[in-house]
This record gives sequence, structure tokens and C-alpha cells, in this order.
Amino acid sequence: MPTRQTSAPSLSSATQQLDLFVGAGGDIAARDAQDLMAWPFFSLAKSKRVKPIDFRMGEVAILVEATAEHGMATIWDADVLIWVASQIVEARDAGRPTSRLIAATPHEILAFTRRGTGKAGYDRLKAALDRLQSTTVATSIRQLGARRRHRFSWINEWRERLDANGRALGIEMIVPDWFYEGVLDRALVLTIDPAYFQLTGGLERWLYRIVRKHGGRQKGGWSFDIAHLHLKSGALSPLKRFAFELRDIVRRQPLPGYTLTLEHQLGCERLNFVRLPVDPFDAAMRRIGMTPVDKSV
Repeated sequence: MPTRQTSAPSLSSATQQLDLFVGAGGDIAARDAQDLMAWPFFSLAKSKRVKPIDFRMGEVAILVEATAEHGMATIWDADVLIWVASQIVEARDAGRPTSRLIAATPHEILAFTRRGTGKAGYDRLKAALDRLQSTTVATSIRQLGARRRHRFSWINEWRERLDANGRALGIEMIVPDWFYEGVLDRALVLTIDPAYFQLTGGLERWLYRIVRKHGGRQKGGWSFDIAHLHLKSGALSPLKRFAFELRDIVRRQPLPGYTLTLEHQLGCERLNFVRLPVDPFDAAMRRIGMTPVDKSV
């Protein structure tokens, strides 16, 4: 359960060794952690999920467990972690100290992730923080030896600070070492298109992240077998339903910066994705969270 206090200077005695890190505001590039982009860590459904994700592929093992009260953290909840990663990377690149103890206002997080900043948006943010804290993860990723597991919750603790009238002054949260160390590693973070936050479906959000992770800026693009993608998604839907929804995404082409196609090879259906050419000016605007000008007007 989250710790909610009104005036305590720290979340717990265990955090007194952590310096408070305050972000740089909203006009920064959106960054995502590659480990979170490549593997199934979140529920893709808007309905509550309590069934664990138990994923194994080679030496990679991931077990994600949820509570009946809050359910598993969703891919929309992961927007909070994208905000955290973006703030840490921005500060690191500017030579400013960072910390796992992070302060923010709800407005900063909601505006950065393109959410409504009213009471409903704030209530949804609090629910997301509860799910992030109550969801537990055990993974072999970035551990020495396939049998070792690092266990954590996406948020160790969080609290909201209120004024005398009950209005929110801000939020403080502590992210786990596993996530924080990954974000500090330059090789493990990628810039993502801010238009990602406008994707409404869980599957298309997950698909953008895996396409961005594997497709990158390769001219020839990349491809995946549909059955392999289904396994990597951790989705509860059967393969037949997953493939149907994937075909609909290909038909609509909603992923910013990429073109998707399907083809059949040796009896298998494969998804191909190729990065679209990027106008340098548009790219610069997107990096600071601005919408490129429509040149057709």
C-alpha cells in the first residue's frame, strides 16, 4: 500500500540516504528503457489483470505478479516510468546529480504523457502509482547467471503531499535499483516519439515499443514471426485473436515513424516494419515534445 503523508520530509527511514531529485520540467525528449521495450513486463489490457506473466526465453526469465486489490501494472501505467527515465537522462546529460527518490507534480507527469490534467487525470495517476507499487517483478535480465533473479516493484514507495485544504502539492516516489541502473546506462535507453502517448490500444503501444527497440533506424527494417511476437507480448489473448488484432493495426498504420506490412513465408505469417524517412526539423521538434508543422497546409 502507498504511504500517504502530509508533511514528513522523507518517505521512510530507509530513504534518508537518498537525495531528492527534482526533474527539469516538461520540454524534454521522451526516453524509454530498452529492457522494458523488449520484454513482457506489463498488462496490455485496460481491464484488471491478476494472472501472472511467467515468461522464459533462453536465459531470460520474467515473472510479474499482481495483487487482487490493484491488479497488474499496465502499459499505460508505464508512462510514469517513461517520465522518470526521461527526467533522469536529461539531468545526467546536463551533468546534474540524479537519485532514485524523485519529486514531481501530478501536472508535470500528466502533461508530459499527454493526459488530462484535471481531477479525473489525477485520480487515474494515483491508481497507476498504486499498481506500479503493488506489482512485483522477478527477472534474470542484467543478472550474472541465468538462475539469479532480481526482485522489485516498479515503485518502492510513493506519497502525495497535500496542503491544509487537501489540495495536492506534489508526489514523491522511489524507483528500484534495477530500473534506475538501466536508465543510467546510455546503451539501454532510447528516445521515443511523443506521439506514442496518443496511441490508445495496449497492443499498439506494446508494438511501437518493440518495433522502436528492434527496428531502430535500420534502412532494411526488421521482421518478426507473429507467433514469436505473441509469446513476447505476454498477452492473455489466444494467438488467433492476437493475429487478428495485429492485422488491424497493420491496416490502420498508427505507429509513428514506421510502416508495417505482413507477409507469409513457409507457412508462417511475419510482421515487417521499416522506419519512415524523417525530416530533420520535424525530428528536432518532436524531441522537445512539439508537434511538427503540417506542410500540406
